[in-house]
Amino acid sequence: MAVDAARVREMALALPEASEAPHVDRRAFRTPRKIFATLGPSGLDLNLMFDPDLRDFYCEQVPEAFAPVPGGWGRMGATRCDLTVVDAATLASALQAAHRLAAPKAKSKPKRRTASESEA
Repeated sequence: MAVDAARVREMALALPEASEAPHVDRRAFRTPRKIFATLGPSGLDLNLMFDPDLRDFYCEQVPEAFAPVPGGWGRMGATRCDLTVVDAATLASALQAAHRLAAPKAKSKPKRRTASESEA
């Protein structure tokens, strides 16, 4: 049932363009754009950078494993995951959701003008 720190690293780094770096006293997993999760020094908890809707979803669905991070970060969506009780499938889903929020935004292609627009 529990997921250890080595498995968390493996799962996080398997996501597209993910990398790992130190972040204060934690290990951060990030996309080129921003951090999507941080692993606690004990390896027993993971903070996921959700938006408020995802925070609420995971906290309601699996309250024994997910809780808002205390304070302002939690109000913005940051969510603590207790790795001693979460299962691998639920954690994979949560990591993917946080990763999607942190992924680089797709560049929009310039809109092509039609002949009628250029004549105007």
